[in-house]
Amino acid sequence: MFVQEIKASIKQNEKYKNLFKTSKMTILEGNQDFVGSDGIFTHADLSYADLSGINLSGANLRYADLSDADLKGTNLSGANLSGANLRYADLRGTGLSGTKLSGANLRYADLRGTGLSGTKLSGADLSGADLRCANLRYAKLRYTELRYAKLSSADLSGADLRYAELRYTDLSDSDLRSTDFSGADLRYAKLNGADLRGTNLKDANLSGADLRGTNLKDANLSGAKLKDVNLGVTLLKETNLSGADREKARLDYN
Repeated sequence: MFVQEIKASIKQNEKYKNLFKTSKMTILEGNQDFVGSDGIFTHADLSYADLSGINLSGANLRYADLSDADLKGTNLSGANLSGANLRYADLRGTGLSGTKLSGANLRYADLRGTGLSGTKLSGADLSGADLRCANLRYAKLRYTELRYAKLSSADLSGADLRYAELRYTDLSDSDLRSTDFSGADLRYAKLNGADLRGTNLKDANLSGADLRGTNLKDANLSGAKLKDVNLGVTLLKETNLSGADREKARLDYN
């Protein structure tokens, strides 16, 4: 049962005296089972809890407070974490495939090497999060906040990042094939060495971005802002640059 696993994993200190006392969930004395459906943790205070290695697949954790929680190796596949607070949480090696994280607060969370393929993250805040080597293939990241996030060597192929905020984000050496960045803000982003083949950057703002060594074959940069962009030696074969603002851009066609 979800409750027994969590109760056995929470560190014993005064902070958790009132744990689980929420309007959505009531604990019965003795067996510690939930009244109602098992696995409902909406609005629960699980901040700083050690939940590493627990199976929470399919759990309802909407708006739960998991800030600073240890979730290493936890199975959260198919769980609902919409609107949850995961600020500074350790999510390394966590199973998040198909998890709902729309509107979640993941500021400065550690997601290195995490599997997030197909995960719904639209409107989430991932500012400063560490997503190096993470798998975000086909993830839904529309309108997501990713300023200063670390995404080097991550797989974002086929992901939806329309209108996402990516200023100063590190996307170096990442797989961005067929990713949709249309309307996204990529000012001063690090994209050096990234694979951008077939990527949609229509109307994206790339002012000041570093695109040295990128592969932009078949990419769509129509209407994009490329002011002060550093392309260095970049493959631009069959790249669509119609209507792009290339003021002061350093373009070296290869």
